[in-house]
Amino acid sequence: MKRLFFILAALTLTANVFAQGFVTKPGRMDRGKLNIGVYHLRPYARTEAHIKDLADCGVDFVICMDYDRPALDLFSKYGVGAIVSGIVPGWWGGDGDNAGKLEETNPLSKYEEAAASFKDHPAIWGIDIGDEPSALDFPYYAKVMAKVEELFPNQFAFLNLYPNYASVSQNTSEQTKSQLGTATYGEHIAQYCKYVPADYISYDFYYKNVGVAADYANLRTVSDACLRTGRGMWVTVQVNSYDPKVWITENELRFQAYSALAFGAENITWACYTAGWWNNQVVDANGVKTRQYDKLKRVNAELHFLGVDYMKYIRKATSFVGFEGTDIPEDTGEKSVGKYDDGVFSDLSARCPLVVGGMEARDGSPDRALFVCVADDPFDKAPKKHTLRFKAPGREVTVRGGDGYLPMRRDAGGWYECTVSSCQGILIEAKKNL
Repeated sequence: MKRLFFILAALTLTANVFAQGFVTKPGRMDRGKLNIGVYHLRPYARTEAHIKDLADCGVDFVICMDYDRPALDLFSKYGVGAIVSGIVPGWWGGDGDNAGKLEETNPLSKYEEAAASFKDHPAIWGIDIGDEPSALDFPYYAKVMAKVEELFPNQFAFLNLYPNYASVSQNTSEQTKSQLGTATYGEHIAQYCKYVPADYISYDFYYKNVGVAADYANLRTVSDACLRTGRGMWVTVQVNSYDPKVWITENELRFQAYSALAFGAENITWACYTAGWWNNQVVDANGVKTRQYDKLKRVNAELHFLGVDYMKYIRKATSFVGFEGTDIPEDTGEKSVGKYDDGVFSDLSARCPLVVGGMEARDGSPDRALFVCVADDPFDKAPKKHTLRFKAPGREVTVRGGDGYLPMRRDAGGWYECTVSSCQGILIEAKKNL
């Protein structure tokens, strides 16, 4: 009976949120910009020099930060935010053994007790309330999230979800020995949207371990759910690696981030900056920057440069262009088209695979944009140059990459051309001539 009460309350709360439309909670994270985060800043990397390096690397916030006031003071000095763990009771879905047990383990009184002893800090942007829960705990998470945001008015409640390679239920909805707690990943995300009144969906995906097809499928599932429900998409990708002999390349960083942007991501987080899990982090256990630091710094600079104008638009659809003859997108159930055409842009192609995100202006103006990820070489085996061609009649067109505007040619027939590189992300804007 108690569970039924909570489910009904959660449904009412969620219905009210949907009826009013999501309103981003006022807070310390500037949700109008493309934010870049990292997982973990261990105590051995919290000197002023380390935190300055963190900011210089283009990092806006750190997840899984504990309440370390001297370090938080330095975060404030250098403009870095923290999503802090350990403030309220933690939760991790793990292998699914504890699915459906959140309410019993962490009653709301524990969150109230935690808030009573909390000392605020301007660098604390969010409160971590859990990682990778089962869908069986989503109804109760509706109550937890509402309570945490009531108790911590300056912070948002942060909850991260499983990727699509987590295990699913094989028997009935009563089965708890699964990670997702649902028969499919799509159902898992739908259950989150039904119950949890957050204005974002956050999940992590590590494509070097799982592959590109599953990555695209996960991006599609979450981005379409975000579009349907008015949420922002937050994606965690990898800068470190499972195999200690493998170092993620700079182009592999680009591929992950720019694929996410082609699906409308508004927040990119890298795992892991210091020791958290796996190997080859950005800063090693001795507090020394590894080869990953400069790679990440360059890619983050590109993301911040593109992000200024990228965030003026919102993703409405994503298409796969030029994937014919590849295993992808067939392995994802997607259809490839030879050329992209949306009524503003036409005949866009580059004789190589492209992931193309069609975008509309957030301010309601007639301006349109595309975010394009050049997807011919996701594992950085043989990068190439390609010629991108398209038309945009009656529009003022600009094309930019991560380090500036691209040289562009326009012929008498109205064709635009520019040179792009493997794993590059580009923003094409087409402003209406008035």
